[in-house]
Amino acid sequence: MIFKETSISGAYVVEMQPFTDARGSFARAWSSKEFNERGLETHFPDINFSASRRKGTIRGLHYQKVPHAEAKFVRCVHGALFDVIVDLRPDSPTRHQWASVEINAIDHQAIYVPPGCAHGIQTLEDDTEMLYMVSACHAANAEGGIRWDDPFFRIEWPVKLQVILSEKDREWPDYCPAPIF
Repeated sequence: MIFKETSISGAYVVEMQPFTDARGSFARAWSSKEFNERGLETHFPDINFSASRRKGTIRGLHYQKVPHAEAKFVRCVHGALFDVIVDLRPDSPTRHQWASVEINAIDHQAIYVPPGCAHGIQTLEDDTEMLYMVSACHAANAEGGIRWDDPFFRIEWPVKLQVILSEKDREWPDYCPAPIF
């Protein structure tokens, strides 16, 4: 696996190294040993699957507050998505910054999101699916979110005219920069 740092402290694009032969290809999709060697989270009790029918669908930006803050390991398994990480950690050198990367089902990439960061995606194709592991079980009383168009962050989403949101994601209040973790 190849780990490429993003502009957010502790967040990585993780590339599989596929082996290809006449049958097709094989690649290691997860290695707790390689994550552990980098000091990253390796305990992921939940694995979630998300399918979005339409290009432009936004899911997020979601996070869980301490003590339920969660790391995520996100892989696109069909289609393509625009992945966004927002750093909300009070002591982070990249606090209040956001980073994005496009990942798709063909390029063998995934994203590691450290605990204390909000995470969201926008689909770049119809029928996009993602599989993601989370390091903490969902706790409804600890969930939080940032609205996709919050003026504090000014995230530059690639699909602007076809945005599809859940009611909950549409109604997150404006972000307040006071520490939340």
